[in-house]
Amino acid sequence: MIWAIVALLAIFSFLPVYSAASNLAYTYGDGQTFSYFIKHFVHLFLGFSIIYAIHRIPYRYFKGLSMVMFPVVLILLLVTLLQGTTIDGANASRWIRVPFVGFTFQTSTLAALVLMVFVARYLSKIFEQEISFKSSIMPLWLPVFVVLILILPANFSTTAIIFTMILVLAFLGGYPLKYLAAIVGSGLLVLSFFVLIAKAFPDAMPNRVDTWGSRIANFMDDRDSEEDYQIEKAKIAIATGSLYGLGPGKSVQKNFLPQSSSDFIFAIIIEEYGLLGGLFLLVLYLLLLFRIVVVAQKAETVFGKLLTIGVGLPIIFQALINMGVAVELFPVTGQTLPLISSGGTSIWVTCLGIGIILSVSAKREEIRNQSEDEQHPLEILSEAL
Repeated sequence: MIWAIVALLAIFSFLPVYSAASNLAYTYGDGQTFSYFIKHFVHLFLGFSIIYAIHRIPYRYFKGLSMVMFPVVLILLLVTLLQGTTIDGANASRWIRVPFVGFTFQTSTLAALVLMVFVARYLSKIFEQEISFKSSIMPLWLPVFVVLILILPANFSTTAIIFTMILVLAFLGGYPLKYLAAIVGSGLLVLSFFVLIAKAFPDAMPNRVDTWGSRIANFMDDRDSEEDYQIEKAKIAIATGSLYGLGPGKSVQKNFLPQSSSDFIFAIIIEEYGLLGGLFLLVLYLLLLFRIVVVAQKAETVFGKLLTIGVGLPIIFQALINMGVAVELFPVTGQTLPLISSGGTSIWVTCLGIGIILSVSAKREEIRNQSEDEQHPLEILSEAL
């Protein structure tokens, strides 16, 4: 079922990406959109290859891999941050260029996945023990805050989403609510301290504090800004789409939305396929959520349960955030629509998470098949009847 849902999302993504890519083709290219179609195909092909390869790995190995990958992502995040890339004076150090290959990679996306696996490993380790806040600070919360602090200067929305997902995972893992409240308070304190430092010493380190403030203020009030322009065009696209849409490739607002093939692709989908197309997409994500919960509930170990929720829930949450931004339920965040939006990093890391979920599911199927092989044929027939 998960394979089928992911395949449907991937197949559905081709038409809106190909349609919305015309804006990029005429703005930055020679007007040819077919190259963007091929690029998206390559990204998805590599993504499905990742799913197949990862789902063949027994999920217990991800415990050790998270420990190995954690220092790697710390180094990648540090290198990304030290690049000092700025756009209009704001920190834009989100990507690093892979040598010899030529493509860019958003390190925070990989760091989020590794961190969720890391937290699931620790929570499963202490699941049946009496949890002490003091004893969990160094092995759990210090690594979490280090990663979040490295992501925060260039990407507040990703930091907030990761922090929220970790809190949800910790709650499901049995971490006491009173300790979680202390962690939330500590997080708000660190964020406030960072904002104050950024305001007091704006030249000390490039940051996006002013951008965060303008986006929140624009969301609360009607102000003229780039974000307001994007939301306005997105809402026009949604209103134009009505119930059935204008038809594939017939979007008008794709020519005006700067991020029509990534951040605001949901608005283009509704414009071309109507409310029915948008609801179809929403149902697919909710069905994927349902299957993730089923896999987690049937997992044989606590680590399998927490691992499935830890890597699966952020995919659905990101999709809902992206849809919510398009209809102005949330401020502009820059989050893509998983498996739909163009972009290699988002697709590959999402597929990596899907592969991990399928690995947990595959282990259960293997145990069930072994159990059936050991049964007498008459017992199998009796259970079937």
